[in-house]
Amino acid sequence: MVSSASEEAGIGKSLEGVSKGQQMENGTPLTSPPYWDSDDDGGPKPVELYGKYTWKIDKFSQINKRELRSNAFEVGGYKWYILIYPQGCDVCSHLSLFLCVASHDKLLPGWNHFALFTIGVVNKDPKKSKYSGEFIRHCLCEGLLGSLLSHYYAVANFSADTLHRFWKKEHDWGWKKFMELYKVVDGFVDSDTLIITAQVQVIRERADRPFHCLDFQYRRELVRVYLTNVEKICHHFVEEQRGKLGKFIGDKARWPSFCAFWLGIDQNSRRRMSREKSDQILKLLVKNFFIEKEVTSTLVMDSLYSGLKALVDQTNGKTGKRKHLDAEEQTVPIVSMENDMFVLVDDVLLLLERAVLEPFPPKDEKGPQNHTNDDTSGEDTNRDSIQHDERHLTELGRQTIEIFVFAHIFSKIEAAYEEVVALKKLAELSTEEAV
Repeated sequence: MVSSASEEAGIGKSLEGVSKGQQMENGTPLTSPPYWDSDDDGGPKPVELYGKYTWKIDKFSQINKRELRSNAFEVGGYKWYILIYPQGCDVCSHLSLFLCVASHDKLLPGWNHFALFTIGVVNKDPKKSKYSGEFIRHCLCEGLLGSLLSHYYAVANFSADTLHRFWKKEHDWGWKKFMELYKVVDGFVDSDTLIITAQVQVIRERADRPFHCLDFQYRRELVRVYLTNVEKICHHFVEEQRGKLGKFIGDKARWPSFCAFWLGIDQNSRRRMSREKSDQILKLLVKNFFIEKEVTSTLVMDSLYSGLKALVDQTNGKTGKRKHLDAEEQTVPIVSMENDMFVLVDDVLLLLERAVLEPFPPKDEKGPQNHTNDDTSGEDTNRDSIQHDERHLTELGRQTIEIFVFAHIFSKIEAAYEEVVALKKLAELSTEEAV
């Protein structure tokens, strides 16, 4: 048995002749929309933490080993390998596939890193190739939720794009039932050669602020599938917060009392209560929206990262990067940033009504579109679609952050109001007892 491998690790090796920071789709150079591929904290960019690997296994029919490992390949500064069980791992009649950290026994205590990855087995007919997440992606794209749920209950170990935290005790992750063995010989083994591919995105997470997760190409694949999910996450959060704020305004007893409380405070105190340290809020933002094991979390983080950049530039008067937003997506801000502070841009009473009533970026009814690049017109359409999707995600992220910040600041103002009300009631009770 002879095995061979070819490696594509990082943009410089996988796309010869393309300058650093330039991206490709179907061989066509693309320029990402603003914010998405910038990173100003001095660390490696997602494009430098992304890689592809192809493993060709010759004389596949002659393999009599229980397991087989690929050569080690490097992505994101770490060594990885693909592990397969030709006859199944603890299961019968299935091909098992796993992504593993190389030399895991030498990892230092505390070593851990998130990685988003997809593994595939190549068919001689590319359209029939089997990729992790293939069935789920199809169901999500076609809106076949019922099929997805029935598949979930029928197959406990189903395939999906996978976000996993690799560490010393969980140094491998994958699928025991990747595909049934009888299907492997149906076009997957060509001239007794099986080809397995992997794409890996190492994620440099941060706990203190939204972080940039995804290489352009990988993000594009996820946008095609998970854009609707990201919209639902953002819309659900915003509508939930608006519901709470709207209920407060609609309380005929509390609202007039709160207005009197707020207007009775001196201007300096109101200004002080209308701002909050950005680092405290951003930590809470990451904790709320980055959910381990949830693939969509990576796209949500990219959306919030881009939205935060847009908010900073908006505060600094740099509107050029937002001028191409669709008209319905442009809104007047309710939050700005001053140095290391989030600040409400107007009086809290006015902003409360705006936060409750102003429209959120509408859901993209058409959804992300798959376009062919058969001609120049097709390439232009594809580029426009990509930029539209990512501008839409930027605006979703920006307004989600604004509502998150506003709700956080208002909760502290409300707490101060409740404390005053409680003290007033206590004083009244003491007066009554004294009488």
